[in-house]
Amino acid sequence: MTSPGGTPATTPIGSRAEAEGFVAMVCFKHGPPQLHGVELEWTVHHAEDPRRPLDADRLRTALGVHAPATLVPGSPQLPLGRGALVTVEPGGQVEISCPAATSVAGLIDDTAADAAELTALLRTADLVPGDHGLDAYRSPRRILTVPRYAAMERAFQRLGPHGPRMMCSTAGLQICLDAGEADQTALRWRALHDLGPALVALFANSRRRAGSDTGWASARTEATFGTYAPFTEPPSLNGDPAAAWARLAMEAPVLCFRRGDRWDAPRGLTFGAWAEGELPGDRPTYDDLAYHLSTLFPPVRARGYLEVRYLDAQPGDGWIAPTLLLTALMADPAVLDDVLAAAEPAAGRWIEAAREGLEDKLVRQAAEDVVELGARVLDRTGADTELIDEVATRLHRIVDETHGRRAS
Repeated sequence: MTSPGGTPATTPIGSRAEAEGFVAMVCFKHGPPQLHGVELEWTVHHAEDPRRPLDADRLRTALGVHAPATLVPGSPQLPLGRGALVTVEPGGQVEISCPAATSVAGLIDDTAADAAELTALLRTADLVPGDHGLDAYRSPRRILTVPRYAAMERAFQRLGPHGPRMMCSTAGLQICLDAGEADQTALRWRALHDLGPALVALFANSRRRAGSDTGWASARTEATFGTYAPFTEPPSLNGDPAAAWARLAMEAPVLCFRRGDRWDAPRGLTFGAWAEGELPGDRPTYDDLAYHLSTLFPPVRARGYLEVRYLDAQPGDGWIAPTLLLTALMADPAVLDDVLAAAEPAAGRWIEAAREGLEDKLVRQAAEDVVELGARVLDRTGADTELIDEVATRLHRIVDETHGRRAS
């Protein structure tokens, strides 16, 4: 990465304003929405006993040449057959991310093939992927020993139990979409956030944690929001999203101070203060800023594209329905007003959605309207008719099952 004007990434940043300008420029890239991406993450368990702590050596054996260097130093980290890279989260969760694609149908086919390949690799070591967005069986336990995760864990532990849970026990489905043309970006940014509570509730499956019922439909969302509020919560949606995102990045605490072998940042240091000279003789560089941006964990993250991070991991091929639904809803600028209208009853009701799921009246109303609208526009993804019908049936079944539980 280089700074504005092509100067090296090691160039010191002169001020907070300079850093904000850079963030706004690189995190919101404009153009016709064409590319789509998806990242699948799973907790990993021993097949014979999902409660058993994960054996890191067994995970290394299973992943082989596909393992990342954070798990196997010096690993070539070869991609899977369709191009997905495998990464490993602090608690041993595995994640695959396929290259971005212009074709949603092609992206789904490639991701499904690589997910099947990863599952087969795990099974060679008697390991299996989990079915939930939160480890239902075990308490958080970090198995990666790299400085990044050690520093983050120490910072989060000072704030309570949710940070270690988020790092080591959660698994999510991430859907990546272009920011769109400059005159559409703010609307797309708002739509992705307003849809959040309805989609969190529709696909919530992380009620259990370490063997106990949490009372939350999505305890993964509870853990994520509770990790480092307000920086893991939704940002303000008023005004220019690029400027708001840049302000959030400046006000967020520095979690990883990459100096020496121990990366603990000075307590209370924000990136904005660092850029303004808070540490005499140690100015942050553009490389430091890029790394800082990777430590922000709100529900939607701006990375040059928009990374939706608020969905629980789904069992089996369950990730296809939310992927197709969200890409369909965001496929046509002419539909965005209808999307906002459908999502409006639940807009901002993140906690209610995470705790009550579709039992919350307003969240359920929005979810029903979002599914109804989404089912009508699924064909805009270019997926084949059979898959569209299957996804529409699955989405309506989720809503209908909630009605059935309420009536019984």
